[in-house]
Amino acid sequence: MLEGYTLGYLHQAVGYLLTPVLILLGAGLLLVIWEAGISLSERVTGSEQLQKMGYNQLSAYTIKRIDRVDLLSRCGPILGLMGTLIPLGPGLTAMSQGDLSQLATAISIAFDTTVIGLVIGLAAFVLGRHRRRYYENVINGLLAPANDSALNQML
Repeated sequence: MLEGYTLGYLHQAVGYLLTPVLILLGAGLLLVIWEAGISLSERVTGSEQLQKMGYNQLSAYTIKRIDRVDLLSRCGPILGLMGTLIPLGPGLTAMSQGDLSQLATAISIAFDTTVIGLVIGLAAFVLGRHRRRYYENVINGLLAPANDSALNQML
């Protein structure tokens, strides 16, 4: 008896998670688009501004930027999987009762959230790799004059 109530409450609690998961997937998709815009803007106009920063300031800035896309690349697929599994429970229940329209809706939501989560993860992963290379080149460019002057003093 207690087990039935517990499973009922657990099922209901999990059902309440679908809306926040969908909202977070939408926010994640918007953040990936935002980060892609920032990355493009840095590539086109921001290199001079980045080189004007000191090493410590630039290092903190790059860590913040890379951490954000790394978080998105990990959270996107996790949220997509949650969005896949949450509606499948009610969908399977509906199938056992012969309600194929509710099953179709649940499967549609499941596939859509999976795709969105994977798109977020893939885009964020590509942005993260791109940013690492770009910031590494900027930092190397910042350190190169200092290394050249030290080398000239030694000669």
